[in-house]
Amino acid sequence: MSLWFTEKQTDAFGITMKVKQTLETKQTDFQKLDMVETEEWGNMLLLDGMVMTSERDEFVYHEMISHVPLFTHPNPKHVLVVGGGDGGVIREVLKHPSVEKAVLAEIDGDVIESSKKFLPSIAGMLDDPRVEVKVGDGFMHIAESENMYDVILVDSTEPVGPAVNLFTKGFYAGISKALKEDGIFVAQSDNPWFKADLIQSVHRDVKEIFPITKLYTANIPTYPSGLWAFTLGSKKYNPLESQRTAEIDTKYYTKDLHGASFVLPKFVEDLTK
Repeated sequence: MSLWFTEKQTDAFGITMKVKQTLETKQTDFQKLDMVETEEWGNMLLLDGMVMTSERDEFVYHEMISHVPLFTHPNPKHVLVVGGGDGGVIREVLKHPSVEKAVLAEIDGDVIESSKKFLPSIAGMLDDPRVEVKVGDGFMHIAESENMYDVILVDSTEPVGPAVNLFTKGFYAGISKALKEDGIFVAQSDNPWFKADLIQSVHRDVKEIFPITKLYTANIPTYPSGLWAFTLGSKKYNPLESQRTAEIDTKYYTKDLHGASFVLPKFVEDLTK
């Protein structure tokens, strides 16, 4: 008998994959956590029945949310990751030699522990001495921070459960306060096929706070629709004009792709108007 997992991405559409075995399942203090081994994508983390990351395609998301802002900033030293308990964004952040400290603010400690156990290729840098792991509410950490970070990366789930507050204008205003005078932030912004309204509202709210606001995309096959959006807010540096170059180990991000990712299909570009 074959075992298949299906994520119902809308009421009428989903993605399905063959599962070899369930590695772990638990109800944390915040959400249902499952770790499964799949035939096509390797080990996969699910939260409340939604795909968060998989061993095979994780590099796309983690590289694109990290390197676009980090290569836009001329000298990122202090970086905050909100969410991201699987450790993939932290791994990419630490590839930049200028980074002296990376803070991870993850509300669910079970995500961190399960990722260390079952996703070591993703979570393997969480114990690096440059990393400070704070198990707690990232929204509150932002609210209590001022002029602290060069770059802030919001690696949240969809706007449900504990992540709801991470998609509000007040949160983006708090991010601006927590950033230094030339700071940059990026938030994952879901997909334009099923969540056009969300992308529009996020872009509108960020644009009212940050003088430079840009939307860019990447192809992530295990995420709803495969086309994923990121919203960048910058106080000073334009990602299409300011870009450092350096040799780092990547599988998706390149210098040329940096600019190309901001070239949007018309129906996506229309969401930013």
